[in-house]
Amino acid sequence: MCAICGLSFGNQIRLNKTSEHKHAAPQLYTTLHRRKCSSVSTPRITTHYTIHSRDKDSRWEGIEMERFADEADVVIVGGGPAGLSAAIRLKQLANEHEKELRVCLVEKASQIGAHTLSGACLEPTALSELFPDWKERGVSVLFNNSLFLSLVYRLVKCLPMRNHGNYIVRLGNFVHWLGEQAEELGVELYPGYAAAEVLFHEDGSVKGIATNDVGIAKDGSPKDVFERGMELHAKVTLFGEGCHGHLAKQLYKQFNLRENCEPQTYAIGLKEVWVIDEKKWRPGRVEHSVGWPLNRNTYGGSFLYHLNEGEPLVALGFVVGLDYTNPYLSPFREFQRWKHHPSVAPTLEGGSRIAYGARALNEGGIQSIPKLTFPGGLLIGCSPGFMNVPKIKGTHTAMKSGMLAAEAIFPKVTAEGLDSETTGLHVPEYAEALKNSWVWKELHSVRNIRPSFHNYFGLYGGMIYTGVFYWIFRGKEPWTLKHAGLDANQLKPAKECTPIEYPKPDGKISFDLLSSVALSGTNHEGDQPPHLTLKNDSVPVERNLAIYDGPEQRFCPAGVYEYVPLETGDGMRLQINAQNCVHCKTCDIKDPSQNINWVVPEGGGGPAYNGM
Repeated sequence: MCAICGLSFGNQIRLNKTSEHKHAAPQLYTTLHRRKCSSVSTPRITTHYTIHSRDKDSRWEGIEMERFADEADVVIVGGGPAGLSAAIRLKQLANEHEKELRVCLVEKASQIGAHTLSGACLEPTALSELFPDWKERGVSVLFNNSLFLSLVYRLVKCLPMRNHGNYIVRLGNFVHWLGEQAEELGVELYPGYAAAEVLFHEDGSVKGIATNDVGIAKDGSPKDVFERGMELHAKVTLFGEGCHGHLAKQLYKQFNLRENCEPQTYAIGLKEVWVIDEKKWRPGRVEHSVGWPLNRNTYGGSFLYHLNEGEPLVALGFVVGLDYTNPYLSPFREFQRWKHHPSVAPTLEGGSRIAYGARALNEGGIQSIPKLTFPGGLLIGCSPGFMNVPKIKGTHTAMKSGMLAAEAIFPKVTAEGLDSETTGLHVPEYAEALKNSWVWKELHSVRNIRPSFHNYFGLYGGMIYTGVFYWIFRGKEPWTLKHAGLDANQLKPAKECTPIEYPKPDGKISFDLLSSVALSGTNHEGDQPPHLTLKNDSVPVERNLAIYDGPEQRFCPAGVYEYVPLETGDGMRLQINAQNCVHCKTCDIKDPSQNINWVVPEGGGGPAYNGM
């Protein structure tokens, strides 16, 4: 580690005789600092208390820091498909067994479903198990029957991307409906409350969570309206935060949950909703593509779904694997370029775009699923990563994981005279139930498809593998392929890559970034510390900009990061426009320095997706 600027490259640091030193990552023996570290004055960017302790800040002296605490039987973090399915199943079981059970669910979005974004082509397996009468409950009005042209269906019916019998949904609307069902059963829903901290008992087991403090100024000082968050304690806490959860990251370290699995790998999915010419509308039609405009060594593909609602709507999107290597690549601009393909553009011509959003996706598959249980808690849904990658579907598996978690913990949280080795209940039965379920069988069958793209031929090699081995073995091949490693480690230095020249948006089919973000409804209280925190404020310029030409200004789908000239003197500084953040978590995942730590903003902030 550099004693001056704190940058670390393992053992690859070399000092010369004049003390003007080189930082040498394995591939960068010749990269020099543009100036001596001792002469660099780094503007302060991060003011968040997770980086700068309030205990050492005189502005916080005398501020009341005691938190109100409440007790529940089960606390659930995250109001997505997994968390709501778990809550619903718990109350169903409580009603069946005539037990009193308090279930509390906290959700950082201002409304249930407001942060939910997915394609989404829903496989109804788990829904039918949760509510056998779901069609009579009114949810069917949110669904659109999927349709495949006969030729396409014959080609894909034996492959994992088959969609026949599934439903096109706007997942935010579906999640909102799940919330209504949960409330009817007596689940306590708390939207607008972000879980900011995991609480522990003295024995190390999970005690519950604390919601975020509010009323903190951008400079990190308390406002007159400062209020401490509240604590929610439970016998068991379920963590269903979604992809790359903020609290799950802490739990991985606390309980070493990733000890026996591969690193998680990810993609970013970008989505738009359009109103199109009714003559071009084919309700229920599903279209997928792979590759173009990406090169053969970059994993990605698209979807275009024709919704079956009262007006001619289509949902379209593009997914880019975050293991890409060229720091000049912009997933957003690849998406905009894809829309100009001759098979896509005619559908959109004459239409109008009404919504935009983005979200990271887990792509590691079964190899990357961590240990799921620990004293006092469980991981459910997309937080540990149950997405079926070739299907681009994770809602049904997330729901089932929540249901299995509920069924595993119910007997323990309702047992008379609880006897546990820890204060927080440990429920390893959940992991066993999951491994014996159709979820595990499904994920195991497709475990090699995503890592098969890591070969010399890239996309083409992966497609050959999928076509040959999935067809022959149906996923039962006696080997398991490995991933390339952490996505953050895959970027090459900018000097080894060719800049990508993207066409200028035409304002009709393709658009600029900021006008797109405006359609996401994103908003945060402006006077609060940026929740995109930096472990070291000097790293962005000294490493990310110097070596990788500032990739965060390209991989972010919301224009949060930009490099601007210093107000005084030469050089650049990183500017974080935290109010733009759509909570996709891509920056936390792809930052090559792993210097960005995404934490929750004040509850209720973020995108306001309307049925995305």
